[in-house]
Order: sequence, then structure tokens, then C-alpha cells
Amino acid sequence: CSQPDFCLIAAQMAGRNHTVITQFILLGLSDLPEIQVLFFLVFLATYVITLTGNLLIFTLTLADPTLHTPMYFFLINLSFLEICYTSVTLPKMLANLLSEDKTISFTGCAVQMYFFLFLGGTECFLLGAMAYDRYVAICYPLRYMHIMNNTRCSEMAAVSWISGLLTSLGHTSVIFSLPFCGSNEINHFFCDIPPVLKLACGVTYMNEIAVFMVALLFITFPFVLILVSYLLILLTILKMPSAQSRHKAFSTCSSHLLVVTLFYGTGIVTYMCPNSAYTPVTNKILSLFYTVITPMFNPLIYSLRNKEVKGGYTVGISPLHVCFVQDRIKRYPS
Repeated sequence: CSQPDFCLIAAQMAGRNHTVITQFILLGLSDLPEIQVLFFLVFLATYVITLTGNLLIFTLTLADPTLHTPMYFFLINLSFLEICYTSVTLPKMLANLLSEDKTISFTGCAVQMYFFLFLGGTECFLLGAMAYDRYVAICYPLRYMHIMNNTRCSEMAAVSWISGLLTSLGHTSVIFSLPFCGSNEINHFFCDIPPVLKLACGVTYMNEIAVFMVALLFITFPFVLILVSYLLILLTILKMPSAQSRHKAFSTCSSHLLVVTLFYGTGIVTYMCPNSAYTPVTNKILSLFYTVITPMFNPLIYSLRNKEVKGGYTVGISPLHVCFVQDRIKRYPS
């Protein structure tokens, strides 16, 4: 074991003496000690902005009855999720940047990974549900409130949360049932699957295959659903006669796609290529996109630009949605 103080000598395993790890060390950015304070200030500002933006959306949506619509039902779920999601990793990252003690217990690492995967998996499906909501609002504006009724929205949100819960439970239990011996240094900011799996003893090929398959199902599938939804939205936008409406639609959709692509793109690279040629530094940078950057931008992209949030507008229906309703009525007056 590279850190004897953090390991416990156990009995013979498979005919050989091994050390059983009871604590891990999160290396983070320890190789850059001269800029630890700078990173601390940047991450702290990011965390404050993320919490403030999402708490604002959460509070305003609950307080304003005009915002109790399908779109904002999903947004309030996303805001609550982002508050929890960033709180799983960022506080520990901030503490490690200023502390000499960068250890995390074996149980603490398992708990952190569980909630990180739970909330991350839920966000994948929730973003897919939000894309479907925008697709119905724009492509079927006259039937929007009928299709996206309270029951349908609740079912979609419940499926998102339950899917994330089951996925994280399976992954975490399997990974932390593996024997860990030797090095206990995790070359990452937090307990993510690829760096933790590298420390496991024995053959981890099946675990890597499982990570790939789950990523294929729970990351790629919602991402494809989102791309198809926005492709259909784009085709509908191109049929609009009003240049102003087209510009507003393109602006909204492009900003949504930017955040979605950052979140899914970096996640796909991380979990579908866990043993790729990417260096640990590259993997750390990629992880910052889906753990720090996108949660900070989500409130701005999805809500704070909207007039509904700023002033309670058009009975909680998006101005973009109103444009499509008006356009559909003009084209099909009957």
C-alpha cells in the first residue's frame, strides 16, 4: 500500500497477503500547489452561482402559480437536482484544495459515487424529458396541454429519478464489492468510476463492459432522443413564415443544445472510453464540464433568460410556444 497509515493488514486472500484499503486519497490538483488558492476561489464562485441560480428558479417556480406548467415542472426538478448534484462533489473538492488532509473514507467514497451516479443518471433522463416537452410544445402547440398533462409529466419525472436510483445502486454495489489493494490514491477530484476502478485488484474487464453498456443505454439513448427531438423542432422552425419567430426559436434551441452537448459529450467520452489514451489531466478537465460548468449554466440557459421567470408572463406559457400557436392558427385557421 502506498500509504500504510491509511490501510489495514488483512488475512491472506487468494493465497497471498494483500492490504485492504480503508481510506482513499483524492489527489485532485495536488501536483499544482502554487495555484490551489486560485482554483479554490474559482470553484467557490462557481458553486455560489450554481446554488443561487437554481435556488432562485426553485423558489420562483413554487411561489408563482403562473409558472405551474409542464415546462417549469421539469425545470424545478432540474434545479433541485443540480443543487444536490453539485453539493455531492464541490464541497469536498473545495475542502481538499485548502487542506493537507485529502483523504476520504472507503464508505464515504462509496456514498459519494452512489449519489453522483444517481443524480447524474437522473439528469440524463430529465434532459431527455425536457427535450420531448419542447418538441410537443413546438410541433404540436394546439395539443400541448393535453399531451403534457400532469399525469404524463409526473410519470416522466418519476421514471427519470427511479432510473438514476437503480443504475447507481447497481454500479456502486458491484464496484465496491471488488477487493482494493495496493495504491489508495485516486487521481481525480472525486470518487468517479474510472479512477476508482483502476485501483481494484484482479480482473475488472466485466466491470468496464458494464460501465460501457450502462453509458450506452443511460447516456447515449437520451442524447439521441434529444438530438432527434431538436431535429424535428428545427424542421418545424424552418416552416415558420416569420423571420423574428425563427430567430427566437433558433436562439433558444441552440443555447439548449450547447449545454446538452457539453454535458452528454464529456460524459460519453469519460464513461464509454474509460481506458482510452486520455491522460488523467484530460479526464479531470472533461469531468469539470459535467460536474461544474453545465450545472452553473443550466439556470441561465433554461430559465433566467425567460420573461416568465422575470415577470410572470403569458400565464406561464413560453413566448416561443405562443409564437408557434399563433403561427399554427394562421396556417390552419379551421
